[in-house]
Amino acid sequence: MSIITAAQWVPRGFAAPFPQKYTLDEAEYERIAELAKLQLDDAEEDLKEAQEKEGDDDHMADKAHAKGGKKSSKSETNYNDDEDLKEYDLDNYDDDEDDKVTEDVQGLSMFGNMKSLAYYEDNKDDPYITLQDGDDEEAEDVQILATDNLILSAKVEDEMAHLEVYVYEDASDNLYVHHDIMLPAIPLAVEWIDMPVSNNGSSAAGADARGNSVAVATMDPDIEIWDLDTIDCMYPNAILGPGAANADPSVVKPKKKKSKASKANDSYHVDAVLALAANRKHRNLLASASADKTVKLWDLHTAKCAASYAHHTDKVCSLAWHAAEPTVLLTGSYDRTVVAADMRAPDAKAPRWGVESDVESVRWNPHDANYFFVATEGGAVHYYDARAAPATPADSKSVWTLQAHDESVSAFDVNPIIPGFIATGSTDRTVKLWNVKDGAGPSMVVSRNLDVGKVFAATFAPDAEVSFRLAVAGSGGSMHVWDTSTNPSVRKAFAERVPEQKGDVEDRLVGVDDDESSSSEEEEEGGVGAEGEEDDEDEDEDEDDDEDMEEA
Repeated sequence: MSIITAAQWVPRGFAAPFPQKYTLDEAEYERIAELAKLQLDDAEEDLKEAQEKEGDDDHMADKAHAKGGKKSSKSETNYNDDEDLKEYDLDNYDDDEDDKVTEDVQGLSMFGNMKSLAYYEDNKDDPYITLQDGDDEEAEDVQILATDNLILSAKVEDEMAHLEVYVYEDASDNLYVHHDIMLPAIPLAVEWIDMPVSNNGSSAAGADARGNSVAVATMDPDIEIWDLDTIDCMYPNAILGPGAANADPSVVKPKKKKSKASKANDSYHVDAVLALAANRKHRNLLASASADKTVKLWDLHTAKCAASYAHHTDKVCSLAWHAAEPTVLLTGSYDRTVVAADMRAPDAKAPRWGVESDVESVRWNPHDANYFFVATEGGAVHYYDARAAPATPADSKSVWTLQAHDESVSAFDVNPIIPGFIATGSTDRTVKLWNVKDGAGPSMVVSRNLDVGKVFAATFAPDAEVSFRLAVAGSGGSMHVWDTSTNPSVRKAFAERVPEQKGDVEDRLVGVDDDESSSSEEEEEGGVGAEGEEDDEDEDEDEDDDEDMEEA
C-alpha cells in the first residue's frame, strides 16, 4: 500500500542552495550509546530473571531426586562417557598443528599493531587519497536553484511513514525526490513555516530570522517541526506537544508505557492532529486542529501552547487564517459547522455557519477577504459571505452552492494568483477545475482522472511564474504536477491570463520517473510517468485500504 495523504508547495527562494547533510558528532554518539546501554540493561534484567527462574526449577528437581534416593542411571552414563572422550580431543583431531600455529601468528600480526594505523577525519588530509572532486559532484546533486519549487508530500508506504521533499524544475519538466524524512506515525497534514523553530528557545533570539521548516501532524498528538535545509535528519528541531521533553537530543529518557487517553487540556493535544495553519502575518503563530475537538495556538518562539479553544463539539479537521484580519481563524469540524473566531477574544461568541454534512476543508477567498469556501463530505462546495453571519447554524444561507462531486470533496484549493480559479479533488478519483464568475457562480472548465487513485491533495503553486501548476496526489502513492495552462479549456476560460501557444498542445503532466513504464505508455499520457501508478484492477483491489485511510 502506498498513499499520499497531504501535500504543499514551498515558494521559490526559501530553500538553501546547498542543503547541509546531518553529521553525527560526539554528543550524538554518546546519546546513541546511552540509548543502547538502556536497551542492554533491560536485556540483562530479562536474562537475570530467566536464569533465576531456571535455577529455581533445577533446585526443585534436585529436591525431587533426593526424595527418590538416586538420580537416573542415564545421566551418570552420559557424564562418564564425556570424561573418557575428553582426553582424545576429537573436536580438533583433523587440524594440522602447523596450520594452527600459522593462523595464530597471522592473527597477532594483523591486529597487534592497530594503534600504529593513521586515521584522518577529512579525506583531504589523507595523502593516499588523490581524488578530491567528489565533494563538488555531490554538492551539485543536492543543489536547489532559485527557480526551483519544493513540494512537501506526506506519504505512507508499506506501513512506513515519511515526508518526501520533491524538487520541481518547471523549465525542464522535471520532478524528483530530493530527500525524505522518517516519521513516527501516519501523517495527516503538513504546513510550511518560514522561520527556524527550536525547543530550546533559540528561535526567540532571531524573531525576524528567515528559515525553511515544515510542521507535520500525525496520528500522534505531537506536532514535529523539521528543518528542510538539512538532509538525513535524525530527529526534529522541535516538538509541540507532550513529547517536547524528548526533543532535546542531549536528554535520554527511557520509554514509558502508553497510558489511557487523557482528557483535553489547555497545554497540548491528546489525540490525532488533523490540520495545521501557519499565520503569514504573525509568523510565530501556528494553529492546529485535533480529533480531541480543540484548536491550539502555538507560539513558535517558545514552542509552547499560547491558547486553546473549544468552539466545536466534534473533531476539528480544517483551518484557515484570514488574509486581511490575521487574528481571525476559520475552523471546520465534523459537527457540520464552520466558525470564524477572533483569537484575541476566546470567550466571545463567534459567528457560526452550518452545512449539510461533515466539513472537509475551509478556505478564505484570497481575492476578496469577505468571502470563504467550505468543501464537504457530501461532495458540495459552499460560498459564504462572512459579513452575513446567521443567527443559528440552521439559518445559514450561502451565496451559491456547487455540487462538485458525487462523493466527498477530499481535496480543495483556490488559486492565490488567478482570481476565480478553483480546483476540487474527490474520492471518485477525478480532479475538476472551475471558473467562478462574479454574480454567476462557478462553471466547470475541465474534469480529469490523473491516475493518482482517490485524490487526497490538490494544491496550486504559490508563485506567479508557475501559477497554473497544480500538484495532485492520492491513494495511488504518486505525485503529479499538472500544467493546467496547456489544457485548451483552461486557456479558453482564462485567455487573458494565459500566454498564447501556437499549434495543438497536449496536457502537460509531470511526475516521478517510473523505470517499469514503457515509452509508449508515456506518450499516451502526454507527460512523464509517475511512480506508484496503478491500473484500474489494482486500484479496485486496494479499495479497502483507501477507505481505511479516508476514515483515519
